[in-house]
Amino acid sequence: MVTYTLTKGEGRGVGQVTIYIDEETERKMMKMIQKRGVSKSRWIAELIREKAATTWPENVVKLAGAWKDLPTAEQIRKGMGKNARREPV
Repeated sequence: MVTYTLTKGEGRGVGQVTIYIDEETERKMMKMIQKRGVSKSRWIAELIREKAATTWPENVVKLAGAWKDLPTAEQIRKGMGKNARREPV
């Protein structure tokens, strides 16, 4: 079990998080941060921002309309029949 205490700062106040990860997860994390050339704190903060995002990443948004011959949802569903009745929630 490995413990990391992470802080964020740069004049915005300091938040602190302690995480507990197993050795295999730590090895994977170390491989990723070495590949990216960032600190553990920065890598984890970026991962949290990515997972907590409420909008599509800009590179995905730019793909809108990229496939001119892509059929619409209506065209795809046209020959599929009707949905089965579902139980109320």
